[in-house]
Amino acid sequence: MSMPTTPPPPALQPYLTARHVALWQEADTIAAEDIAPRVARMEAAPGNVERQVAKSLAKHRWFAVTIPETLGGMGAGHVAKTVLIHRIALVSAAAAAILQATLIPVGALLHWGTEAQKARWLPQVAQGALLLSIATTEPVAGGHIGGIETRADRCGDEWVISGSKAHVGNSNLAGAHLVIARTADPDAPPSEALTAFLVESDRKGVRVGGHQPKLGLHGFSAGRLDLRRVRVPDENRVGEVGRGLAVAMSSSILYGRPNLAAVSLGVHEKVVESTAAFLKGRPRYGGSLSDLSVVRDRLGEMESRLRTARTLVYHAVHLLDLGLPCDAELINSKYQNHALVVQSAQAAMELHGAHGLSADYLLQRLWRDAQCTYPPAGTGEVQRIRLAEAALDEDPIQWSERLSPAPAWTPPRHAPA
Repeated sequence: MSMPTTPPPPALQPYLTARHVALWQEADTIAAEDIAPRVARMEAAPGNVERQVAKSLAKHRWFAVTIPETLGGMGAGHVAKTVLIHRIALVSAAAAAILQATLIPVGALLHWGTEAQKARWLPQVAQGALLLSIATTEPVAGGHIGGIETRADRCGDEWVISGSKAHVGNSNLAGAHLVIARTADPDAPPSEALTAFLVESDRKGVRVGGHQPKLGLHGFSAGRLDLRRVRVPDENRVGEVGRGLAVAMSSSILYGRPNLAAVSLGVHEKVVESTAAFLKGRPRYGGSLSDLSVVRDRLGEMESRLRTARTLVYHAVHLLDLGLPCDAELINSKYQNHALVVQSAQAAMELHGAHGLSADYLLQRLWRDAQCTYPPAGTGEVQRIRLAEAALDEDPIQWSERLSPAPAWTPPRHAPA
């Protein structure tokens, strides 16, 4: 028997087609039936990597959401991708993180891979036989791409890669990793110094670190990748030599930022939904807590933040599907969605009182998961710097315009009246 689904709010109608709505309903049903029953186990064993959820996502071909139909994918675009991540995150942010982490390197292959590379790798992803990760962050340099120390040196038709990566999403699930490595002298500018490579997990010299549980997103692996003189053929190089910064930055802006915004949105929606239910069901002064004006004031502010966050996400990815310049909107959606969900999660904790502190209480998980969308794809400081560049008209690259997406499930653009 199918679980009841929540239809998209009317405010999202301008961004959704009938196919998006059907996908929304499918995601709600599958998340309730396949993912929700696993959440308690994931929370009870944070030291375990969740593999069954990944298999469920693969079974429904959701890793194929942005892959063209000619390569076995759905060819559905960024709004559809956002629908999936958002609705899954409503049930489990960790499950949504598993999905979104593979979709970032998929985007890199779509935009920078050769036709042979796409034909080799993407059908495997579409079938769920292969998950990918992107390995950019390092133990010392952190997210500072210009400070990458991992090196790749040319040796005939091969490259020899040595270095370490940290906080690699899907590290323990991925069969191949998109590694950004230095291929030029240390004094070369970052825009010319880095190159991207696909490195299979089973290559000699690759060591995937054991899973280390984090504050939140229990079951999602985001660990260490060590490479010791790993030899990969030049055919595994993604993009031109020296263009690794462009591969990493474009993937982060077009995929990483909106993906994380959608994770934050799902958590945010559940925070508001569960808090409203708690307040309505908590007796006080002959009524319920939700009857008190001071409580309604705080809940109303939470609802306002949620509506703002939702519009920011869907508006940005809708523009992206249309091929319009929207880098700043994508960056802002990530920045604001994290900031807004953290504010609402804190307000919810205060409204719940001591109940919110219980380890087995839903809100405690939501509060922890909300913290985990801050560092990936650039911290808040990074997002604000990028937005300042937009205000000053200093950034000449609009990746959303330069790397036009393939046709997707977008509503037709209406001609001006």
